[in-house]
Amino acid sequence: MLLSLETRDVGQVTIVRCNGRIVVGDASDSLRNHVTFLLQDRRAIILHLGDVAFVDSSGLGTIVRSLTAVRQKGGDLKLCNVPEHTRKVLKMTNLTALFDTHDSEESAVSAFYRASSPAHKPTQNGINIMCVHRNADVLAYLRALLHRAGYEVSTSGNLPDALLLMRVTNFRLLLVGADLAGSPATQQNFAKASAKLPVLQLGNEFSGQEAGEAASGLLEKIVTCLNPVAGSQA
Repeated sequence: MLLSLETRDVGQVTIVRCNGRIVVGDASDSLRNHVTFLLQDRRAIILHLGDVAFVDSSGLGTIVRSLTAVRQKGGDLKLCNVPEHTRKVLKMTNLTALFDTHDSEESAVSAFYRASSPAHKPTQNGINIMCVHRNADVLAYLRALLHRAGYEVSTSGNLPDALLLMRVTNFRLLLVGADLAGSPATQQNFAKASAKLPVLQLGNEFSGQEAGEAASGLLEKIVTCLNPVAGSQA
């Protein structure tokens, strides 16, 4: 069974879901190279091992080396959904204390969002905004724009991950794109959670709008939404 790696960003945390066998050769090389690639611009990484059928000595060494590489860059790597057979290997090799392991993705993401985490670095004004949009390019644009404007930013490309983020941290404002897919229960839960916060809708026209015009218009709306009085006087 080949090793496949499915990667997604949940706010400021990157989850790598491993499926298959982490063994000597291509599988170990693939995982190590993938973590190295992520370290170009990420510092908070979770390895989801729930679908890993087998780990050999080389594979375990790769995970250890990946942890070391991330920590050398000032970040951290956590494990979640570790299968029982892998837990036994970690215990037998006295490596249990080396890794921060969690029973679920949500628990691991929550750990990264604690104040001392490399995933959480306060910006100028400390206002945390979450952006939910299905277009990854739009999310990248929003992250850069809002960071430069002094905001803390978390992004999600889907509603389940957005709900996870809303459970582990507090946001002052939501920016929400159109046509977000989700089950009826997920849609209902997101609507319920969103009702507690100010929400700015990003219509379908936003992604096709001239970048400068879109930026100035959005920033003005954010100021008005967060502080209606100040916004009306600007």
